[in-house]
Amino acid sequence: QVQLVESGGGLVQAGGSLRLSCTTSGRTFSSYTIGWFRQAPGKEREFVVVINWSGGSTYYADSVKGRFTISRDYAKNTVYLQMNSLKPEDTGVYYCAAAEVWRPILVRDSSGSYWKHWGQGTQVTVSS
Repeated sequence: QVQLVESGGGLVQAGGSLRLSCTTSGRTFSSYTIGWFRQAPGKEREFVVVINWSGGSTYYADSVKGRFTISRDYAKNTVYLQMNSLKPEDTGVYYCAAAEVWRPILVRDSSGSYWKHWGQGTQVTVSS
């Protein structure tokens, strides 16, 4: 069973930065597609970014392009989300998720069966 644990959330002023981590258990980390989603109060969970198993392909939501960067460290079984120039609208609970295959057409859908494993989430609050 794969377990994902997010960390790094917190309270930051607009324009500031945070780095989130998603650490996975298990020996198959290198084969997983990892995605980040977020959910603001009263809103649906939305796609933020995804990275494929090799790190060679990434897709970002338009709202975070140029400000967020995803990367993965195979030695630490960890995916990082560097968030710069944060805005109040970036506030929400950030979740990482793992998928066993790379299907770009499915990565943005958090409600389907593509994403097999989810973390518990970490709160990010950006004050204005």
